[in-house]
Amino acid sequence: MKIAVSSQGKDLTSVVDPRFGRAPFFLIVDTEAGTHTLCENSQNLNALQGAGIQAAETVVRQGVSALLTGHCGPKAFRALTAAGVEVFVNVTGSVGDAVKKFKKGEYERAASPDVQGHWNG
Repeated sequence: MKIAVSSQGKDLTSVVDPRFGRAPFFLIVDTEAGTHTLCENSQNLNALQGAGIQAAETVVRQGVSALLTGHCGPKAFRALTAAGVEVFVNVTGSVGDAVKKFKKGEYERAASPDVQGHWNG
């Protein structure tokens, strides 16, 4: 399974970014192969609006089945779930630890967005 994790840095030791749409990076992790690739989100860091939807499109293009992040707003949540991506929020710590917890089933899938739109953390 491929999952995306919003990240403040470029590797598994990086901290999970609490902001989905404005996270500088997404780490795309293949949980079966144990590999990961970096996906930059720099185009959305200073976007006035639409960062969540654009980030959702970026993640969906990576072919992921799930997203681990700190928070997810309503427009991004709708775009992700419409594309079949399960969203997991309130994820903290390092990307590597978050992936391990996900694989153990320690996160509950979000049923709705957990912040209002235009949330910047």
